[in-house]
Amino acid sequence: MNGNEDENLTKFYQGKFKPKNRHKYKGDHTNIIYRSSWEFTFLNQCDLNNNIICYSSEEIVIPYRDPVTGKRHRYFVDFWVKTQEGKEFLIEVKPYNQTLPPNIPNKKSRRFLNEVATWGKNLGKWKAAIEFSEHRGMQFKVLTEKGEVDHWKQFLL
Repeated sequence: MNGNEDENLTKFYQGKFKPKNRHKYKGDHTNIIYRSSWEFTFLNQCDLNNNIICYSSEEIVIPYRDPVTGKRHRYFVDFWVKTQEGKEFLIEVKPYNQTLPPNIPNKKSRRFLNEVATWGKNLGKWKAAIEFSEHRGMQFKVLTEKGEVDHWKQFLL
């Protein structure tokens, strides 16, 4: 891989989302930020799906402790969704490979150490999101390009 390919991998699709159905958005509908094409697609589905009566993006904040550093942080969950049936969900949108623990290479590199730290941080966030959701009658889900996944739950402490 040459330098240009590596540079392109670090860029991602982001922007401001403009909903067609502003009344469905709970929060400031003029400042809805998406950080990936998957988040953009999910926002569109929330906006246009008649079964979803309201939603928000990064409006719910959950305190958590980073298991790697031990420090307290705030987790801004990607989405909150409420359906016509009254069900509420907290949704995290991630690439599938970020829902798996890092593969252990023969030679430990800085990249591997960063992947381990990110994996640990995500597990800390997701554990806090499960507890937050359960105490409020909601469900927490992680969505990827392969759909909903929950195999990561086996790694929670």
